[in-house]
Amino acid sequence: MMEYRDFGTTGLKVSALGFGAGMIGDETISEIDVETILNSVLDSGITLIDTARGYGISEKRIGRHLSHRRDEFVLSTKVGYGIEGYNDWTYDCILAGIEEARKLLQTDYIDIVHLHSCSLQTLQQGEVIDALEESVHRGKIKVAAYSGENNEFDFAVHSNRFSSGMSSLNICDQRIIDRVLHIAKDKGMGFIAKRPIANSPWRFQEQPIGHYSEVYWLRWREMALDYGIDELEVALRFSAFIYGVDSCIVGTKSIEHIKRNVEVIEKGKLPEDMVIQIQNTFRQYDNNWIGLL
Repeated sequence: MMEYRDFGTTGLKVSALGFGAGMIGDETISEIDVETILNSVLDSGITLIDTARGYGISEKRIGRHLSHRRDEFVLSTKVGYGIEGYNDWTYDCILAGIEEARKLLQTDYIDIVHLHSCSLQTLQQGEVIDALEESVHRGKIKVAAYSGENNEFDFAVHSNRFSSGMSSLNICDQRIIDRVLHIAKDKGMGFIAKRPIANSPWRFQEQPIGHYSEVYWLRWREMALDYGIDELEVALRFSAFIYGVDSCIVGTKSIEHIKRNVEVIEKGKLPEDMVIQIQNTFRQYDNNWIGLL
């Protein structure tokens, strides 16, 4: 059975596996195929769907094909840019972006809205956070969130102004585990792990060029993990069951991949000694990797 978890102290509950809807924003994928994929996601027990302004026509397609099932899932999107007539990363752009997302997603409210990887300076200025908080007050969104990495994510956690966050967490990038994840959970924040399977670096025999996974590929090879278990299973079970992770989002346009991911999650946490070894192996090399991501 799929595991469902409290999303921090926000009052939301999410499936341990979420669906990253970036790929369905590709207009070369037919509407019929997208409709089938999205409904298969919900039918499989996944109750968190994550999208963004920058994911092509993803928001529009979610609204088109899932608005009639709106009460069956938690909806997450990201804003901050790309709204005609507004300067990016301003108070008014955030408000207009939320309105545009609500329209495209065909929903009265959005459960989780993230600032999408804005700079530390923008966060420190505060007006974009003010806009999120105003949207919560107006009932347009339920949870004000930040999606990003490194110092920006740390600032978001320590600011006490966000109720959830999203950042990279996987076998090849465990930095957030020791650095700030436990602090976020102590504050009651929800947490979504992105890139939980490290963009599947095992797909490539040689280092890929032009893929985000090229750095992960280097790390994967150097860590040389071999437990006699399918690579996807090791990676996904590791990320999904780290303390502090409420859900991890995996993107795909394959129904078979969705089914496989669900099967993996349903196996539960990896053996504790394996988890400890994976973490220790990462820490062994971590100092040599600083700056690669």
